[in-house]
Amino acid sequence: MGEKYTIGVDYGTESGRAVLVSLKDGREIADHVTPYPHGVIDDMLPNSSIKLEHEWALQHPTDYLEVLKQSIPAVMKASGINSEDVIGLGIDFTACTMLPIDPQGNPLCFNEELKNNPHSWVKLWKHHAAQDEANQINQIAETRGEEFLPRYGGKISSEWMIAKIWQILDEAPEIYEQTDQFVEATDWVISVLTDNLLRNSCTAGYKAIWHKQDGYPGKAFFHDLDPRLTDLAETKLRGDVVPLGTNAGGLTEKMAALTGLPQGTAVAVGNVDAHASVPAVGVVTPGKMVMAMGTSICHMLLGTDEKQVEGMCGVVEDGIIPGLYGYEAGQSAVGDIFAWYVNQGVPAYVHDAAEEEGVSVHQWLEQKAAYYMPGETGLLALDWWNGNRSVLVDTELSGLLIGATLQTKPEEIYRALLEATAFGTRKIVDAFHENSVPVDELYACGGLPQKNKLLMQIYADVTNRTIKIADSKQTPALGAAMFAAVAAGARNGGYDTILEAAEKMARIKDEIITPIPENVAVYEKIYQEYSKLHDYFGRGENNVMKRLMALRTVTDNPVNLVN
Repeated sequence: MGEKYTIGVDYGTESGRAVLVSLKDGREIADHVTPYPHGVIDDMLPNSSIKLEHEWALQHPTDYLEVLKQSIPAVMKASGINSEDVIGLGIDFTACTMLPIDPQGNPLCFNEELKNNPHSWVKLWKHHAAQDEANQINQIAETRGEEFLPRYGGKISSEWMIAKIWQILDEAPEIYEQTDQFVEATDWVISVLTDNLLRNSCTAGYKAIWHKQDGYPGKAFFHDLDPRLTDLAETKLRGDVVPLGTNAGGLTEKMAALTGLPQGTAVAVGNVDAHASVPAVGVVTPGKMVMAMGTSICHMLLGTDEKQVEGMCGVVEDGIIPGLYGYEAGQSAVGDIFAWYVNQGVPAYVHDAAEEEGVSVHQWLEQKAAYYMPGETGLLALDWWNGNRSVLVDTELSGLLIGATLQTKPEEIYRALLEATAFGTRKIVDAFHENSVPVDELYACGGLPQKNKLLMQIYADVTNRTIKIADSKQTPALGAAMFAAVAAGARNGGYDTILEAAEKMARIKDEIITPIPENVAVYEKIYQEYSKLHDYFGRGENNVMKRLMALRTVTDNPVNLVN
């Protein structure tokens, strides 16, 4: 049997990318990125004048199919490999990215009569408009003493499935009634590829309160939320929940024609982007935290027992690697914060200087910021530009910068923002480590570690832990390709377990980033100040951020006092 390959497709926030991977050693033969034609829909519905409210974030389902149509043929053409040697296809997705579908499996936004209702569209992971529902879920679950709540750090996020479903029921009951099933986008794409709808255990466990032994919460809980939700699990969340690496079926004739792959090619069930990254960097044992770093960060950790940790997004048995408990935590914005500052806060002279030097604005700021020692800027920030996912689980929090003077330079603010995200990660590391889930070293993957060396040194210094960097620039896609190899199986040239796939295909760089003791000492002092601000603004002592947000939401039509 000659060399065999699989394709992993990574669906991100702004684009999707396909990577063709050798099963022999994990080499990435070719990759291709397809930007979503509709991007993130957070202002107005496509082809309409319907304006979205604050905290909404939608997507267009056809954008996901466009990735398959463009990127898979592109990697095949670039590689020159015979399509018959591609034995499997796998995907990963941002989550919880969910949508309502009809009995035929079509998104409700495809229905001409429903497309002008925003609730018929895909709700992206960072859709935060279901916070009221999330608050009620947490209050009712705590009052009832629901056993599931501690598994999610004591709070269910507005980003997760049940809160988003309840928002649809609250605000658009007609959409809820016409929905046959609510599904993760990753499961929907797999159903399009195979004509077989399965729910993967990863998204079900982390995002929809499903448990391997207990299933979904009971009818009594859903009834206490809203009597109309009583039968939710048996009706609109019905369907088999299967382990990662399961073969969802073969590629249909229609999708084979779209992608250029052979009909019947094995397709693995869907996965979450961050979770797929863990075996892709070779992490299959406890004590190693994997940080999938991009617009946000997902922190993934393996353990041997089910522990309760404040603010974790979930702990799921077999959720990442079979035989272990997979823990997830995260930060709602990281790269997004840096991008916000570059796009909205950096003066024109910085853009001009970067252009003159032939570097990006990010690179220019990083170079300048690297000249400062820890503490030298006199600045400190809270990294809540898109709320706090862990450990506070509160999307109504916002960013803070303190210590600025008339002498403060753009690169100083940039460094303070880098440091703020590192302090946020330190909070998460401490929460796990102090609750008997060891974090001995860090692994980083995604776009940021490849681009920003200063950022990674700051993370090592703030956490006082070594960091290993993924060799792949497309780590989630590599992980998806590895699970595709498991779906294909050893008899077809793949692997029978993800452990076997990781042993052969996982790759990290030789370089290891180690903490600098002098920096560790200074950052420890600054972190104590960060922690005071964190608790003061985040734990209820001063809810000014929430009061300001409430004022913003009631001033949708402000009076123009100038004219």
